[in-house]
Amino acid sequence: MAEQKATTSVLLEETRIFPPSKELVENSNVMAWMKKKGFTTEKEMRAWTSQHYIQFWGEMAKDYVDWFEPWAQLLNWQPPYAKWFVGAKCNVAYNAVDRHAKGAKKDKVAYIFVPEPTDQPTQKITYGELAKAVNRLANGLKSLGVQKGDRVSIYMPMIPETAIAMVACAKIGAIHSVVFSGFSSGGLNSRVLDAESKVVITTDGFFRRGKPLPLKPNVDEAVSNAPSVQKVVVVKRAGIEVPWNPARDVWYHELVAKQSDACESEKMDAEDRLFILYTSGTTGKPKGIEHVHGGYCVGPAQTLHWVFDIKETDVWWCTADVGWITGHSYVVYGPLVLGTTTMIYEGSPDFPDFGRWFQIIQDNKVSVFYTAPTAIRMFMKAGETWPKKYDLSSLRLLGSVGEPINPEAWIWYRDNFGGGKLQIMDTWWQTETGTFLVSPLPITPLKPGSPTFPLPGFNIDILDEDANPVPPGTGGNIVSNTPWPSMLRAFYRDPERYKKEYWQMYWEIRPGTYLAGDKATKDKDGYFTIQGRIDDVLKVAGHRISNAEVESALVSHPKVAEAAVIGKPDEVKGEVIVAFVILRTGAQESEDLKKELSKHVRTVLGPVAYPEAVFFVKDVPKTRSGKIMRRVVKAKALGNPTGDLSALANPEAVEAIPLIK
Repeated sequence: MAEQKATTSVLLEETRIFPPSKELVENSNVMAWMKKKGFTTEKEMRAWTSQHYIQFWGEMAKDYVDWFEPWAQLLNWQPPYAKWFVGAKCNVAYNAVDRHAKGAKKDKVAYIFVPEPTDQPTQKITYGELAKAVNRLANGLKSLGVQKGDRVSIYMPMIPETAIAMVACAKIGAIHSVVFSGFSSGGLNSRVLDAESKVVITTDGFFRRGKPLPLKPNVDEAVSNAPSVQKVVVVKRAGIEVPWNPARDVWYHELVAKQSDACESEKMDAEDRLFILYTSGTTGKPKGIEHVHGGYCVGPAQTLHWVFDIKETDVWWCTADVGWITGHSYVVYGPLVLGTTTMIYEGSPDFPDFGRWFQIIQDNKVSVFYTAPTAIRMFMKAGETWPKKYDLSSLRLLGSVGEPINPEAWIWYRDNFGGGKLQIMDTWWQTETGTFLVSPLPITPLKPGSPTFPLPGFNIDILDEDANPVPPGTGGNIVSNTPWPSMLRAFYRDPERYKKEYWQMYWEIRPGTYLAGDKATKDKDGYFTIQGRIDDVLKVAGHRISNAEVESALVSHPKVAEAAVIGKPDEVKGEVIVAFVILRTGAQESEDLKKELSKHVRTVLGPVAYPEAVFFVKDVPKTRSGKIMRRVVKAKALGNPTGDLSALANPEAVEAIPLIK
């Protein structure tokens, strides 16, 4: 028991600091607010907004949202259930499209859509056009019998119709459940059954590496035993023949063609459900995370505006798929509520070659760019020649999402995307949180690999198992001590699991403390470093060491692009470290290099972190959002059952993991 309560060791402290430019600071959105409020330092502002978080979110709700009716109470907090803007009426669709289409932003571009096939033209959709498209589909859904509170599953690739479908559901008060289009029919089936969806919206197919592939057959299989599904709406995207059930299936273009382009947004209670998003967790059936209209009107827009300093002239590109929370918050609702111009790209970052993303940035003058460390490491592996071929001078701010970014990848990103001068907004948050919780602001001095500090309006801390804040230089569990508007409200139809998973651990000592499930450290300056999931910790000779820290040390070697680290049971040490390494392009595998990498980790982190074995692999199993599935790597390497692999982007990588027993 004592070993379990030990804090996680920190073997390497980052000391490099990258201050923002004076121009960025002075012209930032957050600085304008600070001046208005009379704050002179970032520390003072962050402290005040965290202490007065209810008042702060009330101000933000008035600044960013148009409400049909005001709230009677700002927050009703009865742990573990929060109600924000109690009694208020709103609709995120009204704030995302209606008000812009009726105002000065009618002719502003809302979405720039780049198809994957290089022979298809880029498409631009204004806010006026987007509003009409949303209204036609909203009316179409109503004509199919969809009513307020009904669930609609959306199983589509990254095309404009996916965002249109989400907002159309919100407009009429239907609850959308977006299922990532890379999931199998089984993954879709479990989510449709749990949500009891009335309608599924999908496409005939999608493009992968330039080739059209069918998608609708997955839906046919998934709904074959789903009696709640009455209609399947199909977007003609790939132009391929698919099976057709005329009693159930409806072409999207035929449905919307006969609808009016006018549709009033339903007046929703601030606590009415907006969507369910299923997250696989580590084991068991998918969890249906519920989010609400009021919180989603406020949180994504405010955090995007402050963290990424979005201006009227910016072109914003978040590379996430809308099948994940990042796409919900920062491709659809956050940017649209702000009235921002947003990029959508349909395909792979390396098709037809590694220049595709850089070409898109150059051609569309992308100014603020937000992607995952997995993508950055992929580009690192491909080499610096690709970014050098393109003009990336339009970029003014960068961001990172999805997993901790190791310092080596952070520096590479800054040097090769940012010309060695752009700040990187490294964000930590979750499906459950709805918005960034820990992140720099444009005024924050940065440390590579650190998301810096809890954002204004949040009270995030790092606790040991006894609910004590950890001292500098050690690790613990990330928690939130207070509620926030965009937080999850429940698990769909599973209140016991909701209470147990997030609130039970500290309930007797500190009721109302939210357990995030991730570990982090805080250094002497208060900077957070995220270390991964609570169960992603190595136990070596009495030390608890973060897997991510050892992986980061490996990637700091000039020949390594990516690494996954696991613990192998050992009678003497408890565990020994085993590393699976992906080399950069041009690096040659050898036994000498394995020894060199182990010695490199020892040099960087000390002898306790020495990998006993190194294996070279071409890839490691990752989720569709880019997180390394260490649980799967460990199970395969130790010869144990790997469990559910439906969330994997590359299931073929599992078979390549060698047995190490």
